[in-house]
Amino acid sequence: MVAHALHGLPYEACGLFAGPFDGDEVVRFFPMRNAAESSTIYELDGQEMMDVERTADDSGVAVMGVMHSHTHSTNYPSPTDVADAARFDPFGAWRFIIVSLKHPEASLRCYRILDGEITEEPVEII
Repeated sequence: MVAHALHGLPYEACGLFAGPFDGDEVVRFFPMRNAAESSTIYELDGQEMMDVERTADDSGVAVMGVMHSHTHSTNYPSPTDVADAARFDPFGAWRFIIVSLKHPEASLRCYRILDGEITEEPVEII
């Protein structure tokens, strides 16, 4: 995810990630194109998103959430991120991974967002 974020510069990078239907482990990352082509927002392409969903289903995993990068700010959900979560994940099922490229060393954090409430989740990289 970090490599995809760096490769996406100067734009925000984005993608979906998947894992077992009954777990919290991410086993697959699907890098996607930022349809907005912007350094301040990201937009998933609808057709590409459907293709990823199909591939995940065919692989026996479930899409668990979305990753995107912040090119010039910290990896905390912005008001736009919170609004997007309310629109696209009204039940708070997805996880939102944000990679910050603000400093020379990228950092990654994960959140759940429900009804405007942001809850950070621990990330363990193995």
